[in-house]
Amino acid sequence: MLLGSDSLGRDVAAGIVHGAKVSLMIGVASTLVALLVGVLVGAVAGYAGGRVSGVLMAITELFQSIPAFVLAILFVAILTPSVTTITLAIALVSWPQVARLTRGEFLSLKEREYVYAARCQGESAAALVLRHILPNALSPIVVAGSLAIATAILIESALSFLGLGDPNLMSWGYMVGSARTMIRQAWWMSFFPGIAILVTVLAINLVGEGLNDVLNPRVSRQ
Repeated sequence: MLLGSDSLGRDVAAGIVHGAKVSLMIGVASTLVALLVGVLVGAVAGYAGGRVSGVLMAITELFQSIPAFVLAILFVAILTPSVTTITLAIALVSWPQVARLTRGEFLSLKEREYVYAARCQGESAAALVLRHILPNALSPIVVAGSLAIATAILIESALSFLGLGDPNLMSWGYMVGSARTMIRQAWWMSFFPGIAILVTVLAINLVGEGLNDVLNPRVSRQ
């Protein structure tokens, strides 16, 4: 076996390959849910303003006042640990950052001249948001989403390490957690899955920085 075997004789390399599917699936799915909720809340708050913005931002700050990982643990522990609950838990702690970012972009963009021109032409609020404001706000949202995938993988790995992952699926965090009691006798059981987490998160962060340089060239030059 290329990377050795675990305590049950299973190939560690095969577990890493299979765990990549689970970890990446949860990371991408939870990020998409967080983006959907965060962009919706942030867009409404940024465009509407006033009391609507105040109420939505108060709800957002309420979620941000609770430590993200603790909230994720509570959510998964209360419900049955599964891919669905883990995905929803990570999305639950990830959307407030997206909402605040989207609100800031909308507050800035809705005051631009082309938005005023479109409003003077009689376009509806939905058309202004979907055709003029949102497309110009997508760059920082895409960058934030790419970085959120890396954070989601770390949270999923931590939950699985604590025994709150899906017991029917192999993931990198589960592999590291199941091998922690044998780290002195069989170091490779936790070392190689940990390296997989490290390399994947680092690669995704580098991709996010590259997207930031491409989509926001003025900010990157500063």
